[in-house]
Amino acid sequence: MSGEPGDLPLEPVDPDVDLRVPGQRAETAGHRLWQVLAVISAGGAAGATARYGAERLWPTPDGAFPWTTFLVNVVGCGLIGVLMVLLAEGGWSAHPLLRPFLGVGVLGGFTTFSTYTLDFLRLVRHGQAPAALGYAAVTLVGAMAAVWFTATVTRRLVGPVAGQGAAP
Repeated sequence: MSGEPGDLPLEPVDPDVDLRVPGQRAETAGHRLWQVLAVISAGGAAGATARYGAERLWPTPDGAFPWTTFLVNVVGCGLIGVLMVLLAEGGWSAHPLLRPFLGVGVLGGFTTFSTYTLDFLRLVRHGQAPAALGYAAVTLVGAMAAVWFTATVTRRLVGPVAGQGAAP
């Protein structure tokens, strides 16, 4: 891509709904909205249950570094990187409800900002302020690095994105 006016955008276009298309705007107002909400809810329940299961299998003692939440968030973000490349960039034809189900629902329910902030507060309350700040920083860096890494690897594995040339 040359970045010239009229070129396709560098960022992926949302394959689920293009609100510039009147017919798609109308679909979101009717039954399609309920279908999307239903699959997000079902996916969210599955993702949150998986996260809860991980927390039960590998509980974090009070005042200890919350490795389980950290790993859940990094792994979940890595899976989001793969999913977005395959569905948003990869040109894969998938059911239109797959992305809201997996991306927003399952992975949104699996990754957790609320537990991340509670873990931060627990560390602070146990006199572990430096560890809490480190946890906050390493989680952010780890999650972003996981998305970047898995998206980069997935792009290389699936080849150039249809209609966009080679990935940068």
